Amino acid sequence: MILFFALCFVGVAIAGFCAFVIFWPLTLVHVRDRHEAIATQLGSGAFLKPEALGWLLSRRYRQTGDASLTGLATPALVSLWTIFGALAMAGLLWLFSLVVS
Repeated sequence: MILFFALCFVGVAIAGFCAFVIFWPLTLVHVRDRHEAIATQLGSGAFLKPEALGWLLSRRYRQTGDASLTGLATPALVSLWTIFGALAMAGLLWLFSLVVS
């Protein structure tokens, strides 16, 4: 039963990844089209660059005051945290199953 819940958390991580793949590129396109200074800071091909992900995780997109950018970047941030949290919980449950059995 413990491994079943761990597998459910892997499914939640996959759902978070799907949401991230939808919202993060939309955020980057919005940045490219409307915020040239941020786009040059993040660089080209910023999808998995540590600087771009750090920009997202530190919530620096809120400094722009652009509600459209916040509306795209916030779901990307939530989905990224969902991936991290779900994989962490799956790993903890897997370790717990090793200890219990």
